[in-house]
Amino acid sequence: MVLDALIKIKNEIDPTLTFRRSCREGICGSCSMNIGGNNTLACINRIDPSLTKPVKVYPLPHMYIIKDLVPDLTNLYEQYCSIEPWLKRTDETESEEYYQSIDDRKKLDGLYECILCFCCSTSCPAYWWHPEKYLGPAVLLQAYRWLSDSRDQFKKERLKKLGDPFSVMSCHTIMNCTKTCPKGLNPGKAIAEIKKMLVV
Repeated sequence: MVLDALIKIKNEIDPTLTFRRSCREGICGSCSMNIGGNNTLACINRIDPSLTKPVKVYPLPHMYIIKDLVPDLTNLYEQYCSIEPWLKRTDETESEEYYQSIDDRKKLDGLYECILCFCCSTSCPAYWWHPEKYLGPAVLLQAYRWLSDSRDQFKKERLKKLGDPFSVMSCHTIMNCTKTCPKGLNPGKAIAEIKKMLVV
């Protein structure tokens, strides 16, 4: 895997080489970077065993770089926090669970699996053009996850926060987000569903 090669380079050739990594299993999203022109996770991206072609590795595109392969994700995490990614209820209790039907739970499949690697957002031209205003595919996939949760009681308030001209509507349905997602998720579909909710 590319991550193994990077670790070997850091350990044996250049100890100053800087990159993020943690789980090494495609679970945490830490090692997201651009490899061979595609945003992906270094821990699940195989190196061609023939070694006939060089592997070009870059940090996630259109981001400020802290060092080497480490982009500054501050803006993305601030946007993530802005959608309040937690269950919101008017009748909160600390002693009971909030039950959900099997069908309602199935509506969250393809949404909760997002690992916030931001491969999708950094591959999105709309996010490149308006990173301060457009929330981007990763954050909007998470927003749709909470809008779809039958246990959440703040759907109207959540939609109201997304109702400005940029937060959601900047999406031009280019679908780079869906093509690049290392988990095989479909942020483009989630954004389309939010747009439907906003115009109804």
